[in-house]
Amino acid sequence: MTLTTNALVPSHGKYDTLVLEAALSCADLERAVRMARAELSEIEDVLMREFRLRPQVIGTALSRHFGVPYEPYRPERIKPALLLKHLKAQYVEDKQWLPLDEDKNGLLILATDPERVKASRIVNQVFPKSQIRYCVTTSLEFKHTVDQYFGTTYRSDGSSLRELLSGMDSQEGSEVEAKVSEAVETELVRLVNKVIMDAYRQGVSDIHIEPLPGDGRTAIRFRKDGAMMPYIDIAAAYRDALVSRVKIMCDLDTSERRKPQDGKIKFNKYGPLDIELRVATLPSTGGVEDIVMRILAASDAIPLERLELSPLNFTRLQRAIEKPYGLFFVCGPTGSGKTTSLHSLLAHLNKPDTKIWTAEDPVEITQKGLRQVQVNKKAGLDFATVMRAFLRADPDVIMVGEMRDRETVAIGIEASLTGHLVLATLHTNSAPESIVRLLDMGMDPFNFADALLGILAQRLARRLCTRCRMAYHPGDDEMQQILDEYCAELGNTLAFTQDRHAGRHAILARWAARYASSDGRFTLYRAQGCGECNKGYNGRLGLHELMIGSERIKELLQERARVTTLLAAALDEGMLTLKMDGIEKVLQGLTDLRTVRQVCMK
Repeated sequence: MTLTTNALVPSHGKYDTLVLEAALSCADLERAVRMARAELSEIEDVLMREFRLRPQVIGTALSRHFGVPYEPYRPERIKPALLLKHLKAQYVEDKQWLPLDEDKNGLLILATDPERVKASRIVNQVFPKSQIRYCVTTSLEFKHTVDQYFGTTYRSDGSSLRELLSGMDSQEGSEVEAKVSEAVETELVRLVNKVIMDAYRQGVSDIHIEPLPGDGRTAIRFRKDGAMMPYIDIAAAYRDALVSRVKIMCDLDTSERRKPQDGKIKFNKYGPLDIELRVATLPSTGGVEDIVMRILAASDAIPLERLELSPLNFTRLQRAIEKPYGLFFVCGPTGSGKTTSLHSLLAHLNKPDTKIWTAEDPVEITQKGLRQVQVNKKAGLDFATVMRAFLRADPDVIMVGEMRDRETVAIGIEASLTGHLVLATLHTNSAPESIVRLLDMGMDPFNFADALLGILAQRLARRLCTRCRMAYHPGDDEMQQILDEYCAELGNTLAFTQDRHAGRHAILARWAARYASSDGRFTLYRAQGCGECNKGYNGRLGLHELMIGSERIKELLQERARVTTLLAAALDEGMLTLKMDGIEKVLQGLTDLRTVRQVCMK
């Protein structure tokens, strides 16, 4: 039924599927059409505003009507610069079609009305040699995708990615190997600055520049919340100039392309942000170079209360670090938040009557009251040298960014036994493994046992987006599976060796008391995805494993006990492993089990 021929008020036949799927009543759809006609607006705008229909619901209905897949807006999608080279933003907005990607299955075209675009045969004229496939999306999501590709929303320094890339694309011609013009070099400078500023403002931790050999494009991807996400791609002609620009910013040798190099960018020399980036270049297959830039944003320490430790871990940790002397470790792989946790501990200890020295590489977090030293290996200022100097500088607390060799650990133990509190990081997987690693370095088990206050192992897991997470009630089978995973490491503990069934029942009863509703049902959540998050996740949270240097642990340490024995003893004293702490946070609705399994995999 066609109500009007006005382009702003289309026939609502393609929305009839909403009625068939019971997303909307027939009367409501008719009302939406009348409102759209009266307002001279899109029917979809009315459906979303007045009837609270999500774009995914409308998109699924359109998919059924046109018989092609529904393609939602994806903020992580890479811009296909080569496909868009001859298309203008105004034309795309007028004609309502856009090339998304081309692979072995053909060219994928996004459209709000695939039948109309297909009938016009204009796509076949623009891309005559391609096998065309279509997908459909909502008008709102199409606008978002056009903005994402052409940069119609202005960002950062007031210029858009469309301006930057179009200025570069206009220079691309038959002579791909020709020297990049001075104008394009200027655009590259602005582009690199924009990439860094956009990454910082999006909360990205790492920027990856990944060129392909030959005529392949150069992809730029971001790591956010621990997961990689595409950002944009650059034509092959500007690959070398892009790499050279980054090298110039961090004073690396632009002529050296066969060996890895590393350096730092102080971005306040090039842009408005006072941040530092750690840069690594690596030669890769095909004579090209990859670049990885880690953003070292200066920030304040997070209060200890906001580390999201469990109540038991928070109490035990606070009690351990408030002792006047001893050795406390934070361990985990690179990027697990060790430095953040250490600075939270230092902020808790940072009082006017306390002298605190830190040795770090690099200094990422600064605090008033701390005396911080930047390690400089080229100048002979390594961790061991700085530690020896600290012992002559009247410290109360010493923090060492990393204990990676026998000499540094030995000095740390010596300092802790002579009346200083020493905090340090280790690159180990779990708290019990850290003890064995340190003993394998040749540490005296008796001195080490005397010095040890505790070890905090941690990981960062992706946090579920609270806007779009989907609640559900797990069945008995799923709860038993979760309980099996939780109890997997409790087999050697005293409670489980005496009566495994009673131990499992006690844990389930404790969960029910803490997390279940009054009728005994648990509520878990699944990731879904919305415009405000990254595929259902937004931010990260810490998972913790805290082993305290109790008398029993120290006795086992002196006896050089195995990891399994140390683990069982710590669990008997109330320690939660990383996975156990993760499952507790799954039951709280903060994350999901799949994410916990990923970060706690052995």
